[in-house]
Amino acid sequence: MESNPDNTPTPRKREANLSKDGQWRSFPNVPCLLQYVSNGNYYGRTRVNGKLIRVSLKTTVWTTAKLRLADLLKTERENSNKVNPPKFSEAVEVFKKELANDTTIKPQSKKYRLWCLGKLQKTWPALWELRLDEITPKACQEWAAGIHDKIACHYYNNTIGTLKQVIQSGITTHKENCGVLLENPAAVLKKTRIKQKDLRLPEPAHFQLLVENVRKRSGGWGPRVGDLMEFLTYSGTRIKEAIYVTWEDVDWKQEEIVVRGKPVPVGADPAIKNREIRRIPIIENMEKLLGRLKNDLGGMAKGRIMQVSKCNEALARACREIGIQKITHHDLRHLFATRCIESGVDIQTVSRWLGHKDGGALAMKTYGHLRNEHSRKMGKQVKF
Repeated sequence: MESNPDNTPTPRKREANLSKDGQWRSFPNVPCLLQYVSNGNYYGRTRVNGKLIRVSLKTTVWTTAKLRLADLLKTERENSNKVNPPKFSEAVEVFKKELANDTTIKPQSKKYRLWCLGKLQKTWPALWELRLDEITPKACQEWAAGIHDKIACHYYNNTIGTLKQVIQSGITTHKENCGVLLENPAAVLKKTRIKQKDLRLPEPAHFQLLVENVRKRSGGWGPRVGDLMEFLTYSGTRIKEAIYVTWEDVDWKQEEIVVRGKPVPVGADPAIKNREIRRIPIIENMEKLLGRLKNDLGGMAKGRIMQVSKCNEALARACREIGIQKITHHDLRHLFATRCIESGVDIQTVSRWLGHKDGGALAMKTYGHLRNEHSRKMGKQVKF
């Protein structure tokens, strides 16, 4: 037996070669093992990401070095087979493709998801460069806490929902690529409670002032803008429904208007919310409005009834000028529902006229206080 620099017995058959500079000893029978001549320490030689490196085995003992070398090579082989999770930016691209190809989601809903994605990027730009396994639940909670009080409840809920969906798209892709299932760090985020909007709608006298103001102060389009305001208020339709109602949709015999929504090609999804055609009654004010418009056309009542597609700007200006709180297109829909309930129409019926498909649950939540006020007023009229 011959002695080794580490003072351990070594078989005579073991061969060793010195490097040109004489600093390293290699072993042909153990090709990945090196020994530093000056101190006798052993090193493993392996490739990491294509680069040849030396890793200290932290021993001067030959037998220990061989065992640790085997462990090192096994670990590196396992690591070389691993696929890193995608970056969030890559998951975003997967999510966008899935969203574009999903035929069950309406175009407007897809656009809203992209708005939420924009809000996410604006409020957490560093997220785009993180791998999915680098995103922590704590980081998600801190980001969510930062935007919670700065945006509307619905917007907040949909934005955190978008974050969850994007990460899940990346997780699913990663699992398909390497079979590893990650946990979604955004799963800890909870939706916030939706605060019911405080409806502050104009009184009947104020509404008439609004219409008169718009008709006089909106230039040549003033009368037509006023017509749209009245139509929205007397029908309870959404703006994207009202502008597509035609004279052919007016059923004078049944005293109803058929609401169809935006015309679409055969086989495409209709634009009307809930994808259902509905009928609404022609109330007295609507009858007067339609009658006047029909007379103005002189027997040529065909095509769309409304000649303009928006009135928000004129509404906002009129509200400022007469000194009341600003209202929007959608507030005119609320105004219709409010007047119906105050006139004694039950909430379930109003809900059907509005096009809700929840049996009146949303209308009850939004207008329930009006029903209670009406009930109290009616109760005072009951006498024995």
